[in-house]
Amino acid sequence: MQVEKSDQGLSAIVLAGGQSSRMGRDKALIAPQGVPLLKQVYEIAVKCASPVYVVTPWPERYQDILPNSCRFIREVPLADETEPHGPLVGLAQGLTQVETQWVLVLACDLPRLQVEVLQSWIGLLDDVKDDAIALLPRDAKGWQPLCGFYRHSCLPALTGFINQGGRSFQRWLSQYPVQEVPVSDRQMLFNCNTPTDLEQVKGET
Repeated sequence: MQVEKSDQGLSAIVLAGGQSSRMGRDKALIAPQGVPLLKQVYEIAVKCASPVYVVTPWPERYQDILPNSCRFIREVPLADETEPHGPLVGLAQGLTQVETQWVLVLACDLPRLQVEVLQSWIGLLDDVKDDAIALLPRDAKGWQPLCGFYRHSCLPALTGFINQGGRSFQRWLSQYPVQEVPVSDRQMLFNCNTPTDLEQVKGET
């Protein structure tokens, strides 16, 4: 599907670097609705933005389920670190390759994403205040950082936070203006993290 003219200047990053410890197997490859979750999220992303990048330590693991047009960014360990560093670092490494002003960032485990809602959110980007680094949904626990939009210009601030040992999206976002996007159906933000979650979404269309 061709990207609409109004979507020019928007790329997308799909983060697929998690350890899937609560699921017990790679979440990106499970297919509760017949399509691997990573492919499902990727296909929604390409209807909203171009190019679409997949940030992962394991590009080889996913090459067979994604089209040749997919741009992989290999997530690499930070110097002197052996533990998984989390999605904040994956976002920073992805942003180094992005050339657009805005980037749509999505986790790979969002089985209830709605392309029409994301496209409606794109229409709000022109009205985001100049000092805001992101346009994100929010709930009682804080920002939902892996289903929303970031300005590419946030990269220096993000890199500085990581270099100081920061790994928490909530702590980083609390330091800067973020604009909230209204969400009418919060089921869209549902993460498939556990076998129980998986059972909930099996059979949904």
